[in-house]
Amino acid sequence: MKKTLVALLLLAGAGAFAQTSPAKQALVDKLLSLQRPAIEQTGQALAERPALQMMQQAGIALQTRVPTEKREAVAKDIQLELKKYADEVVPLMQQQAVKLAPATVGVMLAEKFTEDELKQLIAIIESPVNRKFLQMGGEMQKVLADKLVADMQTAVDPKVKALAIAMDKHLGAPVPAAKA
Repeated sequence: MKKTLVALLLLAGAGAFAQTSPAKQALVDKLLSLQRPAIEQTGQALAERPALQMMQQAGIALQTRVPTEKREAVAKDIQLELKKYADEVVPLMQQQAVKLAPATVGVMLAEKFTEDELKQLIAIIESPVNRKFLQMGGEMQKVLADKLVADMQTAVDPKVKALAIAMDKHLGAPVPAAKA
């Protein structure tokens, strides 16, 4: 019974993919092409995640385990290792993300959208207004972040200081008199 169910599911999945017309598949391919930068960005983010975690851990270790006079040299060595890793792994992850996209995201697009909806999505993505809006993304984020920090700084700063004191206490670090 279990084998029959698996076979039926596989056939149903294959049937759904096989039902994609050449015209619809061409639209899915175009949409994936338009989304290639986002797909590559996903691969990059996944590749960089372990390096960022290690960089944070290294920053802590530098402060606690490396003598002051050696910190700068060790930090440079660590940065070189992180760059070497990123130079090797990021392109591989980006290439694999692009390679996997048609069989993952592409299948979902073909299943969930009609040809007309795919045409509408492509028109939206290609529209000059959308491109202008996307180009403003960083600027809009910065303006919001600047205003948010300015508005919330007096409310958040005491909480950040209290958190730092609590963390120092938990870590057994001496709490500076100015913080107490």
